[in-house]
Amino acid sequence: MVPAKKVRGPRLTIADIQAMKQRGECIAMLTAYDFPSATIADRAGLSILLVGDSLGMVVHGHATTLPVTVDDMARHAAAVVRGTRRALIVADLPFLSYATIEDAVRASARLMQEAGVGAVKLEGAGGAVPIVRRLVELGVPVMGHLGYTPQSTHQMGVRAQARSAKAACRLVEDALALEAAGAFAVVLELVPASLAKLVSQRLTIPTIGIGAGAGCDGQVQVWHDILGLGGRPPRHAKVYAHIGEAIEQALGAYAQDVRAGAFPTETESVSMDEGELAIVLARKAVADPCTS
Repeated sequence: MVPAKKVRGPRLTIADIQAMKQRGECIAMLTAYDFPSATIADRAGLSILLVGDSLGMVVHGHATTLPVTVDDMARHAAAVVRGTRRALIVADLPFLSYATIEDAVRASARLMQEAGVGAVKLEGAGGAVPIVRRLVELGVPVMGHLGYTPQSTHQMGVRAQARSAKAACRLVEDALALEAAGAFAVVLELVPASLAKLVSQRLTIPTIGIGAGAGCDGQVQVWHDILGLGGRPPRHAKVYAHIGEAIEQALGAYAQDVRAGAFPTETESVSMDEGELAIVLARKAVADPCTS
């Protein structure tokens, strides 16, 4: 595959993303959770920004994604949309927000109408397939998610999926079912690289890998993992910059300057005409406030 180019222009559409697969152009996708990070990622040329329910862990400090609500997603997604002009914005449907078709429609309506996202993402196949089909019928672009699905963490644990022939066949079938239901792309998480490559070849829609090797049509990573913000990143992540360490050093230097009286200096302070200050001093402003 050829590397994606950093380009400017109108906001990317579902058709643009699917055309990238046809051209053999790798799709760069990253999570974003707020206005400043979205602005930076958009300027950097990311094609897709995912407002992931991973915000429950990396932003809100929860142990899993399960506490995240539609309100949380809508608030964060709206900030990401405001911070971008080019990237396609996809938002996760959080845990139990798509238990039924009616629930999925309500949650998707909020994310698209209130937050302004361009698509939603949901996990799994099986019972999710008719939900995908109905959302697509209503004009909601849907991205699927197979393999390790974080919302099912209590059932499957955090480990690689589809390593047996039976499980691998099931994953291929699920991917084809999502495509047939109208999903415009599928995330493959923590599945063998050879299997992910096979699925990518079988599907006409893009696959986006995370811990699924280089054979996918694109890659997605978590903002905090690739920038060194937080604890030890997962095996599938590459740390491109140790921003967390740089922030810690900067904040430590600031605190040291404040304690030492080295900040602020005159450069960071507002000045006042000496004559005006003399008037205040002459009137003893506290006991005899100025009236003119």
